[in-house]
Amino acid sequence: MVVELLMVAGVLLVALPALWLGARGLALRSGHYSSDVSADRASLVLLVTVRLLVLLLVLALTAVTLVSAVGAAVRDLELPGLVPVFFLLDLLLATLVLLTFGRRARRRPRRRATPATR
Repeated sequence: MVVELLMVAGVLLVALPALWLGARGLALRSGHYSSDVSADRASLVLLVTVRLLVLLLVLALTAVTLVSAVGAAVRDLELPGLVPVFFLLDLLLATLVLLTFGRRARRRPRRRATPATR
């Protein structure tokens, strides 16, 4: 019962915020841009497609883990063998999302006004 509750807590604290932040940062792009417009568009489409596939995989793993863990805890049943594997994969992919495109963009520091311009 403790393992199931730890899995639910892990999913709620890591995977769900990763889904939220990853969905917000899905189409954001940082880095250098190509001078060729078609190459730039193709790379953006590929980038968004891969990010969307990762988010869909995290969503599916989160749903399977939550349903299995809550069901096993409520009915006092044994947890199926692949659910801990799905849980770890979900945490790893959620961490990947949080460290890559789920981060908030850093704001550039404001330049101080020089006293001479006042």
